[in-house]
Amino acid sequence: LTPFSASEEMRSTWQGKAGRSPLQALYESDQFEQSSLQAVHQQRREMLSNVCSRYTRKRRLLQPDDLRHLVVDDTHGLLYCYVPKVACTNWKRVMMVLTGQGKYQDPLEIPAHEAHVPSNLRTLSEYSVPEINYRLRSYLKFVFVREPFERLVSAYRNKFTLSYNTAFHKRYGTKIIRRHRQDPSDRALERGDDVRFEEFVYYLLDPQTQQEGPFNEHWERVHSLCHPCIIHYDVVGKYETLAEDANYILQLVGADTSVKFPASSKTTRTTDDMTARFFQNISPFYQRRLFNLYKMDYLLFNYSIPSYLRIR
Repeated sequence: LTPFSASEEMRSTWQGKAGRSPLQALYESDQFEQSSLQAVHQQRREMLSNVCSRYTRKRRLLQPDDLRHLVVDDTHGLLYCYVPKVACTNWKRVMMVLTGQGKYQDPLEIPAHEAHVPSNLRTLSEYSVPEINYRLRSYLKFVFVREPFERLVSAYRNKFTLSYNTAFHKRYGTKIIRRHRQDPSDRALERGDDVRFEEFVYYLLDPQTQQEGPFNEHWERVHSLCHPCIIHYDVVGKYETLAEDANYILQLVGADTSVKFPASSKTTRTTDDMTARFFQNISPFYQRRLFNLYKMDYLLFNYSIPSYLRIR
């Protein structure tokens, strides 16, 4: 297998320009005309770079543990940092199609639970240091982000309000209720299946929670999962422009035209209005503290302070 399924000419363009990202190399070639979408992605990268230079004093070295969220596609020369609650199930399905040597044809035929089986996709942490460096230097790197509080409410709804998520109820729900509910019932302490959003917020802001180690990946900050100030992403996709950004990436890497990113189902999606309703019962004091906790994601990815917050 060749390292990329893109044309030989495109491969030499990507790899022959030392010190430049794949996307910059593409800009300098005649293969892609400047488009409004390219301009958008250029702006996102510049914004990211500016915020990183303003807020990060010292660059640290990446550890293998930092690379567990970077999914590798050696066939197309692609690195994808997955962020839970930002279409990551569908992206993992697409990555399985791209890396599956014809085993999978249609992303939607892959059951959701199978997309999350670790052995179905390789992550960058599984490679040797020289192999990691080569891929970080040569492959097209992308991440998808979402309005931080919308993503947080989506995680809460998925993990704490659905009856089938008993593992989360047991592991996190019981702990949250024990620490942050006055006079909890024996049933709530045992089952942990009725955590209120306010209690979830108190748990996130509790110093004890932060001492226990990193957040669960479903509510961890994107900058902590994907390290965008150390890893220079070529494309920062947004949940709000998911279809266009996904198609753009598939086109950039020369994926087979039959590979389509699945259309999202809008029926149960967490929206801005829904997020606002969840924040109605959170006091301005806790709203500000929570905003400060996720502030870097707001800054890095150019999301404005939500209008429903009472923190001004």
